[in-house]
Amino acid sequence: MTDRRKPGPYTPPVSQATRAIPNPAFVGPDATRASFRSLFETTKPGITRLVTITACVGLIMGALSIGSVTTTRLAFLTAIVAIGTALASGGANALNMWLEATRDARMNRTANRPLPGGRLAPGTVARFGVAAILAGVLVLALGAGPAPALVALACAIVYVFVYTPLKTRSAWNTLVGTIPGALPPLIGTSAVALSSGTDALAGPMGWALFALMTVWQLPHFYAIAWMYRDDYDRGGFRMLSSGDAGGSRTSLAVTAFAVLLIPATLAPAAAAPHLLKLPYIVIAALSGIGFLVICVRFFADRTRPRAKAVFLGSIAHLPLLMLAMVAEACVRSLV
Repeated sequence: MTDRRKPGPYTPPVSQATRAIPNPAFVGPDATRASFRSLFETTKPGITRLVTITACVGLIMGALSIGSVTTTRLAFLTAIVAIGTALASGGANALNMWLEATRDARMNRTANRPLPGGRLAPGTVARFGVAAILAGVLVLALGAGPAPALVALACAIVYVFVYTPLKTRSAWNTLVGTIPGALPPLIGTSAVALSSGTDALAGPMGWALFALMTVWQLPHFYAIAWMYRDDYDRGGFRMLSSGDAGGSRTSLAVTAFAVLLIPATLAPAAAAPHLLKLPYIVIAALSGIGFLVICVRFFADRTRPRAKAVFLGSIAHLPLLMLAMVAEACVRSLV
């Protein structure tokens, strides 16, 4: 049976030998560099990079949709949104690692992270996470306005205080987790909005990208959860894949959301028909059908290689959509 008891306070593993004999590699400048590398690792760079890119895509698409942002202003806001979003997202990820350190130590895929690996002290990671979130929100507030800052703060709060604790309580956590993953485009669109306050969040492009990101995340993360279902069980996490050894429940959900993803990928074209026309629509439809085929194969043959194909397919699908979206919008804005 899976041990779902609440883990006790986390203490980094320190061997008797480590206490007695300092490692020269972790003394002086090498120690500082190693600490910075470990702190950077707590930000989950891959996730932070994706979140930052989607925020910048939202900014570019929002700016091109309204067509009244100067090149200089766009460049400045892009830098502000990228820096602020990366800081806030990275800080939230660090706090997530801090809260889940004990559970991470139980899982093979996360046992070597900085906290369970004993490379950082818990207090260091907690302070870093809070400081990074506050710095990111401040950068956005001062450089882009209150609306982007509030969206970034909402992302961090939901991720750390709602999604993270829910992971040990309910399989619905993945659905809740799509919220902080889907909101970042609104950081970008609200930064270039002509209106102020909460009205800056009303633009259709931001919500179209929110819908796209919401649906895209579900097949992506369900595939990961099924591939590492034994690890998640060891960590005490309640995932859709928990108890789904045959993969029928998970593969059905993956396929169902892959079907919904096709209209979701077309939502940006509906939000900005003057910018996204036949080229984007064709690319979105064909790539969506291709991804659906991969998911249907997983449904028919519920093996780890098929689940991995869904994961890899999702990673290829989203950048293709965003590249096609931004490229066509930029070209049409110049014509």
